[in-house]
Amino acid sequence: MPQPGPATVRSRVRIPLTFSDGYRAEAEALTFHDLADGAEHLALAFGEVPEGGTPLVRLHSECLTGDVFGSDRCDCGPQLRESVERITEAGGYLLYLRQEGRGIGLYNKLEAYSLQDSGLDTYDANTALGLPEDGRDYTAAAQMLTTLGATGIDLLSNNPDKAQQLADLGITVRRRVPTGVHLSASNVRYLRAKAERTGHSIELSRLVG
Repeated sequence: MPQPGPATVRSRVRIPLTFSDGYRAEAEALTFHDLADGAEHLALAFGEVPEGGTPLVRLHSECLTGDVFGSDRCDCGPQLRESVERITEAGGYLLYLRQEGRGIGLYNKLEAYSLQDSGLDTYDANTALGLPEDGRDYTAAAQMLTTLGATGIDLLSNNPDKAQQLADLGITVRRRVPTGVHLSASNVRYLRAKAERTGHSIELSRLVG
């Protein structure tokens, strides 16, 4: 995979965050020039990395339904909330990537939901629409991390593809730290498909139903 070109920081601004459960965190939001895909990705810096330590990093793909509206069809909202707290404690970055629906977009994601309701899993629904199972590319994420000086990281993720893509793009993933299993009655099939189809580090024994 070709190495990404340089990006530069466009702006920095402090944003106090309050989540629906009352948890509060202070973020520094950073925007960028010259990202490879031209999208408006955002880096949120939380906490402080101890001297000689490794930043904890989460690549979080935008999910309007889960992050904003609290949809139970996925685990995105709870993962976002968990990630902010864990990164604040450890010091590091949450990269909020504009990759709705694993890169297929909001409307396509909702159409894929309709196909899932007829029995397809989350990956087969995408391919039935003529779309990739997972269309995400993390070149811009690697650019952002390089610009931030975070070329060696601990990656907060259950997804082995994120770690592999970052490694191919010149980011050293020292270890992959799994998130919790955020199970609901509505996302069991979704989580099981991630574990069985793409090797996500999710304990299948937790996914009853």
